[in-house]
Amino acid sequence: MAPAAASGGSTLPSGFSVFTTFPDLLFIFEFDAAYNCVAALLYLSASVLEALATILTRDGYTYKQYHENISAVVFSYVATLLYVIHAIFSLIRWKSS
Repeated sequence: MAPAAASGGSTLPSGFSVFTTFPDLLFIFEFDAAYNCVAALLYLSASVLEALATILTRDGYTYKQYHENISAVVFSYVATLLYVIHAIFSLIRWKSS
């Protein structure tokens, strides 16, 4: 099976045809749907734990340290959101292949 770019089609290769060209080989590791779903779940767990730790130790921090922890929580949720979006698109790609 010829690569999608050479045949003029818009479908991505699946199965062992992924190994026919080097750029298609990179899709195996980059768009693994299971990996992205697990990573999104782990990022969500870490974000929740970071938020809980920030709430529980509020009185033990100085004003600056508390705000640094709040910014860490916000950025962890942003990273989680990006992983969830990537996982959704990976699942869509996996389902369409």
